[in-house]
Amino acid sequence: MEKTWLDLADDVVIITGALGGMGRKIANDFAEQKANLALVDLNEEATESYAKELANKYGIKAKGYACNSTVEEQVDALAKTVKEDFGRIDVLVQTAAILTFSPLEDLALDEWKRTIDVNLNGYFLVSQRIGRVMIEQQSGRMVHISTIASIAPETYSGAYSPSKAGVNMLSKMIAGEWGQYGVRSNCVLPCFVKTPLSTKFYEDEEVEEGRRRMTANRRIGEVQDIANAVLYLSSKRSDYTNGHELRVEGGFGNMIGDLVPKPGGRRQYAIDSKKPKA
Repeated sequence: MEKTWLDLADDVVIITGALGGMGRKIANDFAEQKANLALVDLNEEATESYAKELANKYGIKAKGYACNSTVEEQVDALAKTVKEDFGRIDVLVQTAAILTFSPLEDLALDEWKRTIDVNLNGYFLVSQRIGRVMIEQQSGRMVHISTIASIAPETYSGAYSPSKAGVNMLSKMIAGEWGQYGVRSNCVLPCFVKTPLSTKFYEDEEVEEGRRRMTANRRIGEVQDIANAVLYLSSKRSDYTNGHELRVEGGFGNMIGDLVPKPGGRRQYAIDSKKPKA
């Protein structure tokens, strides 16, 4: 088989949250690169169905698994079964997450705990169990989907920002402790990207236009933008990148100064300032 630039052919890739819009696109792009897939979600029948669809379309090996990432016994069984089915595990991509909204003063403890459990505890459990396989084989690559909201708080989103900030630090700890065993761990931080979690935001045209203006690229991101980043960090092309947080946000982080108002608008103010004074 001819190598592509990413050289992911025949790699064994586990993807959690594989039935979500983000997970589906990432899985499709790995399959297109001829990687073999272990797709993980809560619905076994639907996950296996998507795995078969990709296997038939791209001529790869793909299997679907049901697993609740917050249940230790299920994660243990997942790691064991995938290793038995594929012989090794080269890449882990974690996309599973939940997002609920609430002012902090009204946030129920149970809701806080549930978000932390799915978004952070689940990432830890899966990373640990799959990480043990990678340590044993002395190689492996992990990519965790985080968010720009892990750096700047997504206000009124309950435990979402704290949980994702925890994912960032978890990834750094994995890199720091397991890098010596050939294991890399990085995060992708999306912002202003149309995903299943954010689609409803963009039903309001004013919201979409306002967000577009806040990016240097002047556009809203697509799931393809995230998939591109994930595949790069999962490939050997990023071999010397470890413990990194890759922002996929269209230059939003560079726009704070540009968003500060000036009389007549920032561009016009600069143009007017060059005119001779009367």
